[in-house]
Amino acid sequence: MSTVKDESTTAIVTQGAGVRGEAAAPRRPFKKYFRETGWRHIVGIVIGAFAIFPLLYVFSASLNPGGTLLTANSLFSNFDFMSYTALFTSSQHPYGAWFMNTLVIGLVTAFFTVILGALAAYSFSRMRFTGRRFSLTSLLVVQMFPQMLAMVAIFLLMVRIGDIFPAIGLNSQIGLIMVYLGGALGANTYLMYGFFNTVPASIDEAAKIDGAGHARIFFTIILRLVAPILAVVGLLSFIGTCSEFVLASVILIDPDKQTLAVGLYKFVADEFSKNWSVFAAGAVLAAILPVALFLALQKYIVGGLTAGSVK
Repeated sequence: MSTVKDESTTAIVTQGAGVRGEAAAPRRPFKKYFRETGWRHIVGIVIGAFAIFPLLYVFSASLNPGGTLLTANSLFSNFDFMSYTALFTSSQHPYGAWFMNTLVIGLVTAFFTVILGALAAYSFSRMRFTGRRFSLTSLLVVQMFPQMLAMVAIFLLMVRIGDIFPAIGLNSQIGLIMVYLGGALGANTYLMYGFFNTVPASIDEAAKIDGAGHARIFFTIILRLVAPILAVVGLLSFIGTCSEFVLASVILIDPDKQTLAVGLYKFVADEFSKNWSVFAAGAVLAAILPVALFLALQKYIVGGLTAGSVK
């Protein structure tokens, strides 16, 4: 019996030594590590530096009181917050009003873009009707033409509408929102359509057996299941609205009604009074809200885009 115990003990010790030997295996040579993994780290560092440098340069220019970008070549050589103060003290450039206008127009446009796109995507995904496939193709084809091609037509249309309904005509923020919503359908609807197809149709059938109609199924069941793609479309719509310049500059005339994209351009539009420092300061503050929304909705972005591209 003692012999058997000694042999088992020896075997356990030998196995433990083998495990420790495997754990203490020598490291890979540097050349092998660099060939397999190390080069990817270098590429990531280079790409990160390439993406971060413009942001640091703009922030450094906003702290430079010189008013030009040429004197901002040495990063953070000066620290002066007078440019940020000038944004809110200038009577000719109401930055606070521009910021609030952009926030309201962006949020309202994003909200209704999500609702309209979700309704259209649900119809294309769950219902079968004549012209369904042709309508989906038409939405994609129309998006190939930029809005700039319709700028003159939109301007003339807004002038005529303003003569009858001034509240939604030219120089109206509601009119600008309606113009943006005119392009709400398109790529966003097609993206949502792909995500809606990933939701099993058996859920709809089970709800219909319980007596639910299409409206109740859509608002109480489907919208909760497709929350990732709603967040993605809302974020993309908000960012696109905040950075849009052409239509906003054509429709909005009064300085108090303009958005940040149009208002900030005034700091560098004059030939003899260009102030790039104040412009950079306004750009830094304008980027805070989109970045905050992006970080808050980041967990939905990857899932929403990848799931919507499956079908």
